[in-house]
Amino acid sequence: MVQIEDLQLAATLLREASLSAAARALDVTPSALSIRLRKLEAALGVSLATRTARRLSLTAEGERFARDATALLTQLDSLCDSLQREARQLTGSLRISAPFGYGRQYIGPLIAEFARAHPGLRVQLDLHETPWPDRHDADAVIHIGTVRDSSWIARTLASNERWLCASPMYLHEHGVPLAPRDVVKHTCICIRENNEDVTLWHVRPRSVPPGRKSGEQETLRISPAYSTNDGVVARQWAEQGLGLVLRSEWDAAEAVAQGKLVRVLADWQFDSAPIMLLVPTRNGRTARVQALIEFLERRINRDAALQAKQGAVVPRRPAPKA
Repeated sequence: MVQIEDLQLAATLLREASLSAAARALDVTPSALSIRLRKLEAALGVSLATRTARRLSLTAEGERFARDATALLTQLDSLCDSLQREARQLTGSLRISAPFGYGRQYIGPLIAEFARAHPGLRVQLDLHETPWPDRHDADAVIHIGTVRDSSWIARTLASNERWLCASPMYLHEHGVPLAPRDVVKHTCICIRENNEDVTLWHVRPRSVPPGRKSGEQETLRISPAYSTNDGVVARQWAEQGLGLVLRSEWDAAEAVAQGKLVRVLADWQFDSAPIMLLVPTRNGRTARVQALIEFLERRINRDAALQAKQGAVVPRRPAPKA
């Protein structure tokens, strides 16, 4: 019996020029895709494609099957959309995983708003120290920082720079670092998380001064006097005057606005830690997950625009690519 995955395979082969391109579109390996194609041909009893070293071409039977498969998938999508509009609500379970600090401060209130808009949903929000890659059977994962070797689709919700900050009291007593090389002479607080080398800081100028190469990066090796695996604790230590801390914009912005912390070396840009939403591939995505994606992108974008208008500094929604 032909499965929906077979229809998706055929429709993808119609769009893509090679087996490797089709494999990338379906997020599988070329060898796995080739095996699936051979099984489908055996089940149908016809040859669907001819393969060369560089190209894959559909046979007449393969092109017919692929066009019919595309039409059927379109009809299925239309049916689901129609049923969803008629029901006017989402149902079922939705499990979201997020890091402790950002999840508690931002994602929790947003999920409450989302749940109120969709009362038919059963929503579960789990907070973890490392929600990715330990996704704990979640339907969607909020992750702070870059993602490598992910089989899921990563979408950037906010750019989220890292800010170097210290309390006014600390800066009054120890002076303000005026250049990156000055930082190593100061007392530093580090946050140990995600198995990163947190004592190695990369920084580059926002604008290029005379005599400096464009994008020239400096690397600082920090010897921390204090370290913790909790970012909120690290920020609080900095507020209490213990030293400099490199903290995510989403957590430091309010303390800076209140005068508890002062941002230093603002003309320099440290490695950012983008706020990412990780979701399954489109083929395995439910209407519930799609609705969550659209909601989080819309709300975070709206909040950033509103707070920027009010003069606050917040994590920004990245500009769309041209």
